Amino acid sequence: MAQGRRRRKLRFSKIYSFNCGKASFQEDDHSQIGGPGFSRVVYCNEPNSFESSIRDYPDNYVRTTKYTLATFIPKSLFEQFRRVANFFFLVTGVLSFTPLAPYTAVSAIVPLVFVIGVSMLKEAIEDWRRKQQDIEVNNRKTRVHDGNGEFKESQWRHLKVGHLVKVEKDEFFPADILLLSSSYEDAVCYVETMNLDGETNLKMKQALEVTTSFLEDSSFKDFKSTLRCEDPNANLYTFIGSMDYEEQLFPLSPQQLLLRDSKLRNTDYIYGVVVFTGHDTKVMQNSTDPPSKRSRVEKKMDKIIYFLFFILFMMAFVGSVVFGVTTNDDLKSGIMKRWYLRPDDAQVYYDPRRAPLAAFLHFLTGLMLYSYLIPISLYVSIEIVKVLQSRFINQDIHMYCEEADKPAHARTSNLNEELGQVDTILSDKTGTLTCNSMEFIKCSIAGTAYGRGITEVERAMAKRKGSPLPNRTANGLPLSNGVLNNHDENEEGFAEGTSIKGFNFKDERIMDGNWVNEPNSHYIQMFFQLLAVCHTVIPEVDEETGKISYEAESPDEAAFVIAARELGFEFYTRTQTTVSLHELDPHSGQKIDREYKILSILEFNSTRKRMSVIVETEEGKKVLFCKGADSVMFSRLAKHGDDFEEKTRDHVNEYADAGLRTLLLGYRELDEKEYIQFDENFNAARNAVSAERETLIEQVAETIERDLILLGATAVEDKLQRGVPECIDKLAQAGIKIWVLTGDKMETAINIGFACSLLRQGMKQIIINVDTPEIKTLEKLGDKDAITKASRECVLKQITSAKTQIRESGASSEAYALIIDGKSLAYALEDDMENLFLELAIACASVICCRSSPKQKALVTRLVKNSTNRTTLAIGDGANDVGMLQEADIGIGISGAEGMQAVMSSDIAIAQFWFLERLLLVHGHWCYRRITSMICYFFYKNVAFGVTVFLFEAYASFSGQPAYDDWFLSLYNVFFTSLPAIALGVFDQDVSARFCLKFSLLYQEGVQNVLFSWLRILSWMVNGMISGIIIFFFCKEAMYNQAFSSDGRPVDFQIFGATMYTCVVWVVNCQMALFICYFTLIQHAVIWGSVAFWYIFLLIYGAMNPSFSTIAYQVFVESLASAPKFWLLTMFVVVSALVPYFTYSAIQMRFIPMYHQMIQWIRLEGQTEDPEYCHMVRQRSIRPQTVGYTARAAARRKDRRRSRS
Repeated sequence: MAQGRRRRKLRFSKIYSFNCGKASFQEDDHSQIGGPGFSRVVYCNEPNSFESSIRDYPDNYVRTTKYTLATFIPKSLFEQFRRVANFFFLVTGVLSFTPLAPYTAVSAIVPLVFVIGVSMLKEAIEDWRRKQQDIEVNNRKTRVHDGNGEFKESQWRHLKVGHLVKVEKDEFFPADILLLSSSYEDAVCYVETMNLDGETNLKMKQALEVTTSFLEDSSFKDFKSTLRCEDPNANLYTFIGSMDYEEQLFPLSPQQLLLRDSKLRNTDYIYGVVVFTGHDTKVMQNSTDPPSKRSRVEKKMDKIIYFLFFILFMMAFVGSVVFGVTTNDDLKSGIMKRWYLRPDDAQVYYDPRRAPLAAFLHFLTGLMLYSYLIPISLYVSIEIVKVLQSRFINQDIHMYCEEADKPAHARTSNLNEELGQVDTILSDKTGTLTCNSMEFIKCSIAGTAYGRGITEVERAMAKRKGSPLPNRTANGLPLSNGVLNNHDENEEGFAEGTSIKGFNFKDERIMDGNWVNEPNSHYIQMFFQLLAVCHTVIPEVDEETGKISYEAESPDEAAFVIAARELGFEFYTRTQTTVSLHELDPHSGQKIDREYKILSILEFNSTRKRMSVIVETEEGKKVLFCKGADSVMFSRLAKHGDDFEEKTRDHVNEYADAGLRTLLLGYRELDEKEYIQFDENFNAARNAVSAERETLIEQVAETIERDLILLGATAVEDKLQRGVPECIDKLAQAGIKIWVLTGDKMETAINIGFACSLLRQGMKQIIINVDTPEIKTLEKLGDKDAITKASRECVLKQITSAKTQIRESGASSEAYALIIDGKSLAYALEDDMENLFLELAIACASVICCRSSPKQKALVTRLVKNSTNRTTLAIGDGANDVGMLQEADIGIGISGAEGMQAVMSSDIAIAQFWFLERLLLVHGHWCYRRITSMICYFFYKNVAFGVTVFLFEAYASFSGQPAYDDWFLSLYNVFFTSLPAIALGVFDQDVSARFCLKFSLLYQEGVQNVLFSWLRILSWMVNGMISGIIIFFFCKEAMYNQAFSSDGRPVDFQIFGATMYTCVVWVVNCQMALFICYFTLIQHAVIWGSVAFWYIFLLIYGAMNPSFSTIAYQVFVESLASAPKFWLLTMFVVVSALVPYFTYSAIQMRFIPMYHQMIQWIRLEGQTEDPEYCHMVRQRSIRPQTVGYTARAAARRKDRRRSRS
């Protein structure tokens, strides 16, 4: 960039109310500089000086990885062995090196090393991805002063505290930087903080006046200054410091601080000095790890593992007691019962004289021998399955938003199965249910309503009232037919003529310049002049096309400016202190350029609820334009300015009923004396550096924002997102309760509730608020204690009364909706009332919390989660939803118009609310069923295997002799049975995606947790026990005292063990084949491949040196393969072991089918389109549907039946 670049002349410091003014050190906070917490010293342009080096500030390298090269092994090992199962296998692995071990140490350690290694590899891959992101960020380029008046490119990671940097338009700030000057003459710049707080509106920053003269790169050659400021902290909105420049001290404020990861916008370049680097920056100070979330299934799985540990210890204890008693009786009067153990010459283990010690040692041996009851590969298999499930979610084309080019993104795989158990959804409204893309659709000017558009809420209201559209006679242009069926045609007509984003207005009376013929044309002109002038919008001109686009602080602001442009008042440029319009002249009918000199701007905030601008017209008149909420504007109207106040009030109420956002517009002319007095007071207030600064500004504003002449009201629509009513209906059919937590006022929220079918006609509304006459009287008196006491009693009374009303309704099918405002919610969430509130809310079909603050959203979510012990899901799109998302069991972020803060704090990100339908009803159900079935199968196969080990040891007089070879024991869980379980967890489907959506009640299996109840888990364990018993006793009886081979050789324990192991492998894999509902080629490959791999392993392992293969040497080739009895016995045992499960499942499927089995029956018999059958299945719903358009239609049918009877 050329050093002699011309600076943009736009002096906003004269007009913006939040400008620093000529600040002083009167503020108390600045007296703390140099004390504790305020010890940072920055030597500007001297980053390598001795003074800088001794302070040892961190460099600008940022690391977000969990591990480093040095800490990976110890830290990841610690993470792995925090799991009790892994720690247990580590202990048994250590014991395997002792003589007590029933197997070799290598065979015990190898599976543990494999499982831990796979988990560590997964951790390493995930951390490497974070490392790649860190490398990309740290290697970004910025321009740094080299000390000779030149700025040269350097990587972010090389920045140091004190470096001077130059950042250009649309670049990110590489560190926390103190602004020195910019391309604007008075050193302002615009910053987008979307990455920090999720807000897309631009924020203005301004440098100190003393540094605004640094115009070019060369100006900084000899620049020296010392900064003293606060230490690194996480507060994004505070900064206290001072600049020592040319022996003068200047106070610093957040107005001069540019934060890392925010972006420079609408400003060609800025110069600044680095204050905080790396992990000292505010964004990194805020980057805490998200709360650790574990699914309910995983928590329950831990309890099952503990239960299996209990069984394992009991088995070892029983075995050691029996062994001790038997050993004690082994040598009586010189007679040895178990002579083959030589108890007369035993050391300790079989010594009858030390039977108690022998029993204790056998207990340790038993723990090692029965340890295979615990599935060593369960955790790592689940991790693999969840990662693959997440990939399926990410790649689902049905959850891809083409408009935004954004697929679904599972940011964590820990909660996949939790998606199938959601009981309550807590949703934001704006940007979540609605688009947060405002459209100017109606307005009221001088008591006349304009705009013929029909909103979605009006459409829903028309349906509630029986189909005719709302009466449009107020507009003077009634619709031709007035019936709902013709609306679509009209809407298409609107769409053809209004493809402009933010503008969906149609009214021939004022469009195309026709407003000049209206009786109140003067008011109409003032109305749109106000919209075109009273804002903080920045115009941007496309150099190629010449088209003007607008950078606005909110979608509403942009919609107003666009509406003014489309109706003849085009805002096209902003100069140093002026706003210029292309304006339609009512006299000549031609477009003219008109300039307004901006004198002061009083900004909008949540307290003021209004914005004002004072301008001077070309005629020399000083005019105050003001727009704001009706709650604050009506009281500021002049007594003579309410000629059409009542009509406007009625229109505003109608707009609110239609779900529209409304603002009132007013103006007044100021005389010279009044303005001069105001200007003096206003400048004094904004230049004050004290805690009362905002209060002083507000007081001055109150003196000028009065006696307004009413112009009218605007109405903008925040449309429902596509598919929201249908999605809510499906979720309600699935038995999911939906709460809406919004900051909107009650009327708007209620009407949006009707539009999206959360509310319906006939549903009794319980409205809780504190707008009673008694409380309003107390508010006028200003007695805060009395107001608080009265409000609390009022809310308690309403909650108690509502609970009584619901209780008295008894078993009736009446549905209730709870609507509560923010003030009442604050009292309802207090400790002594929250349980009553929750009981009331749970008893209602719908809950809408209006005027909710972000903290209240999080508190409501926490209350529902902790008190109901059910799975909660929060969904939102803005920074104000972050607390709610992190508090819920599952946080869903919508990548919408309010930035990425919600997405970055979420567990799963989607682009549209209606994707939630497929995410929960399809992927949620599949993941829940797959994971729970996989876990149950793991316990089944391990119990079956463990029972055979235990029974053989009992048969061998608890001598500690294992039934199987060491490597047979070790590889059972890792190679011969794990892959089918993983395939089950990844691919199995009880019903297809289409039927998951068609029969939404299927989702209730997860809500009620019927697939992972203790009864189901224990039934799978019993099934495993039965299989193990059948395998052992059938093999024993078939081989006992029988010739096994053609040469008459009987069976030894090597042959017996290999045969029994073969039967186990066949049975558990065939059990998987029986259980699977949806076979794929992969599942066939892993099931039959696991069986085939066992034979291949037995062949290869048996061919190895006898010193390694021990008892398995040539056992398959020489003994098993050539014996017909082996093959017949295997087939007979496998069939016999599977008969109990097959019989039970056949009876259950035929007489007491579960939901998914009923749907399978319907599909099998080809009755999926038969309404009678489908209705019969839906009658099995656990929770009756009271929300959604299906419930609305059912209620209407019920009312008709009542009227007939």
